[in-house]
Amino acid sequence: MPSRPSALPPLRAVAGLGDVLPVVVVDTREQSPLPFANCPTAGGTLATGDYSVQGFEDEFTVERKSLDDLAGSCTHDRQRFEKELVRMRGYPFRRLLVVGTVEDVEAHRYRSRAEPKAILASVTAFEIRYGLPVAFCPTPCAAALQIERWALYFLRERLKTASAVLGRYAPAKARRPQSVGGEITPPEG
Repeated sequence: MPSRPSALPPLRAVAGLGDVLPVVVVDTREQSPLPFANCPTAGGTLATGDYSVQGFEDEFTVERKSLDDLAGSCTHDRQRFEKELVRMRGYPFRRLLVVGTVEDVEAHRYRSRAEPKAILASVTAFEIRYGLPVAFCPTPCAAALQIERWALYFLRERLKTASAVLGRYAPAKARRPQSVGGEITPPEG
C-alpha cells in the first residue's frame, strides 16, 4: 500500500479559528466512500455530487468517478451525467475528481469498449462546456487528501471573507448606549 501524502496545513489564526477543520459531507448514496484521514466526516444527502463541506452544501461539490464510472459517464450514462454537470454549474466550487490517472485512461485500464481518445475528449468537452475543472488522483487516499485540501482552503477563504465583514462592525460593548438614568420600558401597544 503506498504511503499517504502529507497532512493538511493548519488554518492558522484566520478569524481566531486556528484549530477548525472542515467537516467533509459524504453523500449517503456513495457506495465506497474515500478514506479521509485528516478531516472529520458526516453523512448527508447531497443534491449534487458525492462530497461537500458541512454548512456549504449549496456552494461546494465534488463528483468522484472511478475510471470505470468515468467510461460509463462518457458513453451509456452520458445523458444522465450531463444533467448532473448542468446542476453543478450553480456551485461556486465544483470539481470532477477521477480516481486514476490520464496514463491509466490512455492504457485503457477501465472496463469499457470506449477508446481512450474518446474518453479524454469527453473529459475535455465537459471542462469546456460546463466550466468544470477536472482533477485526476492516482489512488483513493490521494483523492481523499485532495478533497480535504480543497475543503480546507475553501473554508479558509470563507472565514477570511467573514472576518473582513465582521471587522467592519464595532464590538458589542462599544455600541451600547450609555444609560441616562431610569429603567428602559418597552413601548405599550
